[in-house]
Amino acid sequence: MKKFLAAILLLAGVLGIVFAFGKLPGGGIGKDAYLRVHIRADSNEEAAQAVKYKVRDEVVKFLTPVVASCEKKEEAMEKIGENLGAIERVAEGVLQKNGFSYGARASLRKEEFPTRVYEGVTLDAGVYDALILELGSGKGDNWWCVVYPPLCFTGANNVVYKSKIAEIIKKFFG
Repeated sequence: MKKFLAAILLLAGVLGIVFAFGKLPGGGIGKDAYLRVHIRADSNEEAAQAVKYKVRDEVVKFLTPVVASCEKKEEAMEKIGENLGAIERVAEGVLQKNGFSYGARASLRKEEFPTRVYEGVTLDAGVYDALILELGSGKGDNWWCVVYPPLCFTGANNVVYKSKIAEIIKKFFG
């Protein structure tokens, strides 16, 4: 009986979120709820594009534990803001290791993004808060994704959405 009552309360909470936001988390909540990441390559030369993805991989490894425990976007922005220098150092280390002498600049600011779909989660075009990482001149093609709510990156084309609510439900029902 206790599990049934707990399940009903959990369902009521999820329905409350659905009614409050119009959709389940990640499926259309307001633009203000997201923090995106945008990595701009130095140029469109093949080597600059290839190193952009190497930088992405290392920056994602660095950022994952930084934002993993964040409960709100503002908290994620604060933690990332405190780590901008470290993010730049991670990127510059990858650049240097791969023979590039240009640096990297990281900042938090508002940025225009096109509509993008991540494994069924659609983010409409518009202005979002974003971590911007410019490699060298930052004039090459770019890569973008979402830092908060957390999207996990397992490869260039494989993006998986992680929902705190789904994790709570899974933990509760084992």
